[in-house]
Amino acid sequence: MHDLPNSPYPPNSSANQQAVFIPRPAADQPSPPNGEYLKRLGLRVREARARRGMSRRILARDSRVSERYLAQLESGSGNISVLLLRQIAQALDVRLTALLQDEAGAQSADLARIGEFLAALPEETLARAREVLSREFARVDPAVRRRRIALIGLRGAGKSTLGNMLAGELGVPFIELDRVIEQRSGLGLSVIFDLYGQSGFRRLERECLDYVLQNYPAFVLATGGSLVSESATYERLLSECFTVWLRATPEEHMQRVIAQGDTRPMAETAENREAMAELKNILAGREPLYRRADVTVDTHAKSPQESFAELVNATRPPVVNELAADAPGLRTK
Repeated sequence: MHDLPNSPYPPNSSANQQAVFIPRPAADQPSPPNGEYLKRLGLRVREARARRGMSRRILARDSRVSERYLAQLESGSGNISVLLLRQIAQALDVRLTALLQDEAGAQSADLARIGEFLAALPEETLARAREVLSREFARVDPAVRRRRIALIGLRGAGKSTLGNMLAGELGVPFIELDRVIEQRSGLGLSVIFDLYGQSGFRRLERECLDYVLQNYPAFVLATGGSLVSESATYERLLSECFTVWLRATPEEHMQRVIAQGDTRPMAETAENREAMAELKNILAGREPLYRRADVTVDTHAKSPQESFAELVNATRPPVVNELAADAPGLRTK
């Protein structure tokens, strides 16, 4: 059997004999509506990749779709088959419908009205609205939640350094979620990704977060930078932990990771001229997710001691809450 023309797989790949392709006209361009849909599809793939911090090369490896073909798809010029798009969705660990669905699916009338109401709120009010909903309908005791502090942010934000300092100040355990994953699986992170891919790592990450929440009543937790891109895991973290986004500039993230001798993808491409652009793309994709944290501590151009002082102040429970916890019958004005 001859290799299929314009195949997204490497030549002579056995996958060429299995995939079913939607033929693309040789001369005619897609009709305007179809062309716009392909652009939006490419944008959804690119955003999902950015949220997970995956380079196009890594996605190509995990999905078994060529890097060139992924570039065409993300630019809106690739007419991809459903089978290949399913492979990409699996590598990104998202539902296929999340990539295909162009408009919101059917919703209940109440849910639709709530969505419309929230969508009309200004950006600075949304965090307050979430807090009100969380307090009103949360299943977790707010006092318990305050004793569980989770640090989020890209690598190089200072989660390990500041988290360890904060845990010592509070007299609680300092836990790095990536280390828990390695200890409970018996494998290094790179091996986990090689053996099980992105989706396998995400399952372990969720299981290990559940383990920490079930076994530690109080802690300071340093999370992986891409945890926020896994919706269910991040929602669990937000609901059960007091979350802090440690914020820094892309340049500072890069410099700190390189200084640490990190050999993971960000540092491996540090000398590549596209590395900074890729890092900025990752941060831009995740920033709306990071902003959902309870508080933000900006570490830009600050010493560890200065950032630590701000972190301690940001995570200190309100005095009224402490009094109420000590005297449940106390009424406050």
